[in-house]
Amino acid sequence: MNDKARLLKKLRATTVGIDLEYRLATGRMSRRIYLDSTASTLQLGLVRDVISKYMPFYSNTHTSAHFGAKLSGVEFDWAHNTVLSFVHADPETHTAFFVGSGTTGGINRIARTLREKRPQRRVVITSIMEHHSNDLPHRRHFDQVVHVPTQVNGRNLGCIDLARIEQALQEHGDQVNYIAVTGVSNVTGIKNPVYDIAELAHRYHTLILVDAAQMAAHVPIKMSGHENPARDLDMLALSGHKMYAPSSPGVVITRKDLFSGIDPVEVGGGMVDDVHINRYLTTEKFPDREEAGTPNIVGAIALAAVMHALQTLGMDFIDQEESRIIRHAIDMLENMDDIVVYGNTDANADPGKSKRIGALSFNIKGMDHALTAAVLNDYFNISVRNACFCAQPYVREMITDELGEIADHLTNEELEALADLHRGMVRASFGIYNDSADVQALADALQNICDDREFYVRQYEKKPDGDYRHKTFNFDCAPLFSAASEVERWLAS
Repeated sequence: MNDKARLLKKLRATTVGIDLEYRLATGRMSRRIYLDSTASTLQLGLVRDVISKYMPFYSNTHTSAHFGAKLSGVEFDWAHNTVLSFVHADPETHTAFFVGSGTTGGINRIARTLREKRPQRRVVITSIMEHHSNDLPHRRHFDQVVHVPTQVNGRNLGCIDLARIEQALQEHGDQVNYIAVTGVSNVTGIKNPVYDIAELAHRYHTLILVDAAQMAAHVPIKMSGHENPARDLDMLALSGHKMYAPSSPGVVITRKDLFSGIDPVEVGGGMVDDVHINRYLTTEKFPDREEAGTPNIVGAIALAAVMHALQTLGMDFIDQEESRIIRHAIDMLENMDDIVVYGNTDANADPGKSKRIGALSFNIKGMDHALTAAVLNDYFNISVRNACFCAQPYVREMITDELGEIADHLTNEELEALADLHRGMVRASFGIYNDSADVQALADALQNICDDREFYVRQYEKKPDGDYRHKTFNFDCAPLFSAASEVERWLAS
């Protein structure tokens, strides 16, 4: 076993909760298989250990008057520098700053800032496949948001259509403030050619923002230093809770010139050089001017610790390992007659096409996605997510395409019933702690559900909110963990 394989094994084995067991509807105990990393990843044991060692020294930054503050300031600076190194952003031209609410907070900050920085440019180009976090902030702050479609391969949707992006750039010209695209779809795991899109954006004298929430933990990112500078990225946002560091903040990495020359959109302590009764002087120092108030120092250090570990392991190595797992998962599910896998399933496509990373979404034909997810959890201890994953336009478009294949053979009533049944999907998503055995367990569980569908349907009743409740089995979380009980127990001890 080589050094990289040994480190990956160690990271997997020490993941917090990797061996967690639950009692199932059958009465047996089973190890949980966590396939919901696209929503939030589990915490690496590395993070737990590093933060445990740091906490005795914790102090606020913004001063060097005492030892704890000095130490915290040094570590907070290390966190910023590690972020820049992780995404290969030149510290001379780029800065990284931490924000609340993950990627959502970062993209909202970018939208507000660029609206004020470039007020004459009132159009944003994005895509149909975006998470709401990379759609609604632009709708909120700009006059027009253009949603570019994806490529179509037969009836399968692929990555963003570059020709349609260029068409939108030609149509709206110097009204375009920036192009905002996801690096990897949170629904299908399809990777977008962000560097090609950057080249297009710069050819038409505009900017690119990449939502890297689903990209950063899975593939290498290179914001600057390309042989062709037009392929450099202007702005990028990501989330610590999707990078094995729950409770970590979001991060914005941006060219400094895009955020300088105007007042920051958030003000408070730490981002000023001087304050008088009738005026204040904003600091020109990055990242201080963008981090008003007390920062999430602990979360920032935790996220940087993960980034340092992933860099040591090698993002190219991680990409190769996860590509193998996702290819295996697609092959297994596509060979099942009753399973529909959404999106272009050519996981080995050229990176500029429709490569798949980290996630796949599917349905059992004729079965409600919410019921499938409930059965996978209650009977097989497989944690997945279902519904539209905060990307409703993209999900609706893929489901409509699915219906199109059989529309000629169904009545209008049958079409309406099927459309209502599949207003959502089931998503399985993977992290560095997953392996081929987890894929096999998912495939075996789905085959069992397909084979014994009538049995599983009889065990559940549909709730008014669309979820399914088991008729006899009830999960009681209180014996496992209750914050209030733990507090009372500690106080009484």
